[in-house]
Amino acid sequence: MTISVNNAILENVSVENVFFEKNRLHVQLSDQREIVVPLERIDWLKWLKDATPEERSHWEIEPGGFAIYWSDLDDGVEIKHLLALRSLV
Repeated sequence: MTISVNNAILENVSVENVFFEKNRLHVQLSDQREIVVPLERIDWLKWLKDATPEERSHWEIEPGGFAIYWSDLDDGVEIKHLLALRSLV
């Protein structure tokens, strides 16, 4: 899948795995990168921060690997939005 982020083209980047460590979302990508997102610092992920561990555990990768979807929460995240996040420091 081709993804455009901030006018840059990323070829063949897809989600490989997802896990949580406390209130941090970890997304492992097909190009060996890992995105770590502190949920309490991203307002538009409040729904995921407030989810129970059980709800968080029911995720699936969308066909093509472009997004993660939580059916119990009826919401998801596209990796292009995670890659577009600016440094929180």
